[in-house]
Amino acid sequence: MEKVSTNDVRLRDVIEDDLPVFFVQQLDSAANYMAAFTAKDPTDRDAFTAHWIKVFGDKTIKKKTILFNDHIVGHISNFQQFGVPSVSYWIGKEYWGNGIATQALLQFLRDIDERPLYARAAKDNIASIRVLQKCGFRIFDEDKGFSESRGEEVEEFILILDKNDQ
Repeated sequence: MEKVSTNDVRLRDVIEDDLPVFFVQQLDSAANYMAAFTAKDPTDRDAFTAHWIKVFGDKTIKKKTILFNDHIVGHISNFQQFGVPSVSYWIGKEYWGNGIATQALLQFLRDIDERPLYARAAKDNIASIRVLQKCGFRIFDEDKGFSESRGEEVEEFILILDKNDQ
């Protein structure tokens, strides 16, 4: 697959029909390892459904489905985490390395006025760190926490996007 252009990637509101695709995407063990901070049991459909019911019910969470050539490739959201406005995204593994995450995040950030804005990535998730940096985020701090997918404590970078960073 070639690198994508802005026209290939589109965002729309998450709808209930997107959830089966999101569920299958989260089952990938390599994706869970890279994301590090994921659900305790990615195969638990009830926990997955409960999570999304909570997300749909929280009007402060901005959530979008990422489409590539009209195929669902993942999701992106803006929410409060540890008391600060944050962004997070998930791209299905089969779409990694093609610039989709970067294009989606750039589009998403145009609709979020709140700054500073934060993101977190496991220190060894170089691809996600690069996506964030291409979109204007810079490494701000470090943290660590228990990773359910890895079964151990994982170090992570905290990245920040200030008004001056764009």
